[in-house]
Amino acid sequence: MSDACVIACGAVSALGCGRQAYDVTSLTGPPRSAIVDDSAWAEAGLAKPRSARAPTALGGEPSDDRATDLLAEALRQLVPQLDERLPGWRECRIGVSVGTSSGGMINAERLFVQRASDQHPDLGTARRATYFAPLVDAFGMFGITIGGDLEDPADPGSRLPDPPSPLVGTPSESLPTARPVKCCQVLAACASSTIAIGFGLRWLQRGACDLVLAGGYDALSLFVAAGFEAIRATSATRPRPFRMGRDGMVLGEGAGLVAMVREEAGVEPLFRVSGFGASADAVHITAPDRTGAGLVRAGRAALRDSHCPPQRIGLVSAHGTATPYNDTAEAKAIAELCGEGSAPVVHPFKAHIGHTLGAAGVLETLAAAQALDEQVAPAAVGTEPIDPEARVTLLAAAERRELTAVLKLSAAFGGVTASLVLQGGASGRSPKRCRPVRVAGYGQVADVDRTALAMATGLPLDRLARIDDLSQLAIGAVAALVDEVGQPAMKGAGVVGGFGLATLDINERFYARLLAKGPRWVDPRLFPATSPNAGPGHCAILFGLTGPCFAVGSGLCGSLEALSVAAELVAATDAERMVVVAADDGGPASSQWVELLAPGRPHRRGAVAVLLEPASEPAGPAAQDGGSLVELDMAINHHVGPIGHLSLLSWLGRSG
Repeated sequence: MSDACVIACGAVSALGCGRQAYDVTSLTGPPRSAIVDDSAWAEAGLAKPRSARAPTALGGEPSDDRATDLLAEALRQLVPQLDERLPGWRECRIGVSVGTSSGGMINAERLFVQRASDQHPDLGTARRATYFAPLVDAFGMFGITIGGDLEDPADPGSRLPDPPSPLVGTPSESLPTARPVKCCQVLAACASSTIAIGFGLRWLQRGACDLVLAGGYDALSLFVAAGFEAIRATSATRPRPFRMGRDGMVLGEGAGLVAMVREEAGVEPLFRVSGFGASADAVHITAPDRTGAGLVRAGRAALRDSHCPPQRIGLVSAHGTATPYNDTAEAKAIAELCGEGSAPVVHPFKAHIGHTLGAAGVLETLAAAQALDEQVAPAAVGTEPIDPEARVTLLAAAERRELTAVLKLSAAFGGVTASLVLQGGASGRSPKRCRPVRVAGYGQVADVDRTALAMATGLPLDRLARIDDLSQLAIGAVAALVDEVGQPAMKGAGVVGGFGLATLDINERFYARLLAKGPRWVDPRLFPATSPNAGPGHCAILFGLTGPCFAVGSGLCGSLEALSVAAELVAATDAERMVVVAADDGGPASSQWVELLAPGRPHRRGAVAVLLEPASEPAGPAAQDGGSLVELDMAINHHVGPIGHLSLLSWLGRSG
């Protein structure tokens, strides 16, 4: 069977832990909201100090990284359920597909402070400052070894440092161990965990894994809060999705994970993920396509994938950021997806728990799945009139309704759009078709020639200069790819970015102004560039790439991860073509990081872009040439070899 059956879950949000984190099915009283004034943000100097923080005390021994602790809390709930429902699961072929927006940003802030004060960076802080460190540490607490972990250069064979135990008095090394056969960390900002769940569905449909652990996480950080306030996306009071007077979102934090198996596993599912779709607006790096076209493409793809007619959708789990343009565009998309005369209930969960960024998609999915299970349409927070330009069906009070299918919508920086379809009951569908994938061409650059790039893209030099350096490198590599294969070969393609240290140098430049002047004075133009998905987003806009668009990176060889992910999407017919783009700006922060924690491994400035397309011949092992087939289950070792885009060049058989 082709659907993914969710058999266990774990979650934490500002509403609480476990089911409390997402359950909005109560038929009594007004809908709960955990958004409050935040004294820490007020003391830090934010102009709009509101947030939705998860409980401070969680189930295990706290570490010095809040993101790690939140993800570990979700695992702490999930693992015992798996032990009960799927004994021996650690012997299964496990896939880990998890999304985040900011990863180890709290430790990155500490690293930037150390560097700004000319201190020699602490190795532990530096190691935890990556986007993938919380993923590695949290799963490591439960004996699940993620490939992105690092060794202490002074003590080969050691981990640096060990994560805390999952339970007080229970050392990590005493737990049974497992090493995932597949691992992907999605770096697609606010749509990260929606894409991560969809990607886990693809692995199961192909039979690449027996069990997939999917979801997302993010912790509150001053870096992110200052950035969203600077671009005027936050509210001074509370979010009012789709309602009159809405003025933005409030940030929250949390984590959520689901354990998914194929239907023939014989375990009674909590719910089914029956469809996935992803697309790109390809219009603007932060603002939505005001027609909602990207969300429509993603939603229609998910509905087709699930074989679910639009009229069966009784509930839409909305992205619902409560920003003026996003809500209007999403309302248009919902109307077009569900059709004339259809009025599904729309539920904007962010008004309950804040915008949890990388955790938003999975927590909203769990809330919608609970509503599906209880056959209760949840109420929306707020009493203001619905905006006529963003008209959707919001309930003032939860009510019993017959629900057979739910549509989940997500959007993010870079024009990312993603969608899932959730259903209950049995499936009976056949597996999804899979086809071989080949490299159709590639391009590379060692640096940016802005004059040539302006000519290639048609972008004026002054506008090109406002794009961040890492994104310019990515654009340059895609332009070189277009020179080789021609623009017609790119039609309808999607784009996946693959990173090792991602935007570490950009992040340091953004945070330097916060350190110097305070959070109200950060550069709003630079903040979008701190998302690893900015580069793929710019490429989608400039080259008309409207297919799936996001970034990945669970270790230093994230470019190979992107190659595998993009090939999976072509193999599964989610896209006819995919562009893989990897870039490294080689700035001072990333260069010192490599010197400290990966000495001797090649790492330098540059970018590479690869075009993937379906192959007519049978799939086989990847050969080391430009026309090679891509092995979907390629082994990726993040511990050795070149870093970042150089690992992809090495795979292509180039010396760089």
